[in-house]
Amino acid sequence: MLNDRQLRQLLDSLSTAVLALDDSLLICYLNAAAEDLLAGSNTRVHGLPLRELVREPRSAQEAMRAALASGERYTVRQAHWHLHNLEQRTVDYSVSPVPELGLLLVEMQPMDRLLRIAREDALLSAQETTRNLVRGMAHEVKNPLGGIRGAAQLLQRELPDEELAEYTQIIIDEADRLRNLVDRLLGPNQPAAIESTNVHEILERVAQLIDAECDGQLRIRRDYDPSIPEFPADTEQLIQALLNIARNAMQAIDESIGLGAGEITLRTRIQRRFTIGRRCCPLVCRIEIEDNGPGIPEEIRDRIFYPMISGRAEGSGLGLSISQNIINQHRGLIKCDSRPGQSVFQIYLPLDTE
Repeated sequence: MLNDRQLRQLLDSLSTAVLALDDSLLICYLNAAAEDLLAGSNTRVHGLPLRELVREPRSAQEAMRAALASGERYTVRQAHWHLHNLEQRTVDYSVSPVPELGLLLVEMQPMDRLLRIAREDALLSAQETTRNLVRGMAHEVKNPLGGIRGAAQLLQRELPDEELAEYTQIIIDEADRLRNLVDRLLGPNQPAAIESTNVHEILERVAQLIDAECDGQLRIRRDYDPSIPEFPADTEQLIQALLNIARNAMQAIDESIGLGAGEITLRTRIQRRFTIGRRCCPLVCRIEIEDNGPGIPEEIRDRIFYPMISGRAEGSGLGLSISQNIINQHRGLIKCDSRPGQSVFQIYLPLDTE
């Protein structure tokens, strides 16, 4: 038979978080995985009510008491727990009464990482589908444009009156404008020039360009992690991708609160074992571009990376689509969290050298 010490060692070796409660819903035991999940040590929380560790609706505790009375087990999916340290967790948990001991055994599985991976996988899939659709449509539009432009040039040469050439020139100019628009939809047409890249040199270049465009009226804050190593990337393409995001922020600030009251923060951090799609990257550079502008309108928030979607009347709706395309070419991920007064674009770039 196993003694108490051996039983605790056995439970502590589990990857599943296990919590034991008495019939008053006081905490009797946390294994090591539960300590990590709930951010509390077994010694410190022993004897405390569960509600002091985890805030849940009153109905959740009533269900636990009903399980103690009936002896029936139940499972809750994707419960949103607010911890004592103000952090939040999404968990699946199963409650199993142990009548012989007068205990409730709660087995918990954290779901935040799995849900994030699923969301990012769906985002990457949608981005890839959109990109392929746009490229196909762009090629279909581009092919007849050359014919239209050529026919207009031939017609221009044959016109007896030079004044009529004004109309054929309009056709030529508009065909050129559409061709340039299609080229922007297709993204960079040159192969990536991969070289050893310093992310902070890229951000400083972006800051320099934004500062010049707004005549120094906009405050630009830096919050850099100097430990981020150089990594292989196309420097010019990354400058373009980040500049599109920062320029959008600058223009939104200018149109809402004014450049003098605006602020953009450029932030870098290292993240370890971060999953991009289905690929687990041992080391990732996270770049954040944060602004205190009006935020992205809620009705387009889920579609901002689609071409031709813009929150500004004068916007082309191509900047973020191009940025997304460039980041995806670097096997990275771009996300956005936005609300009035704060928008944060997060760019994740793997640092491995494959």
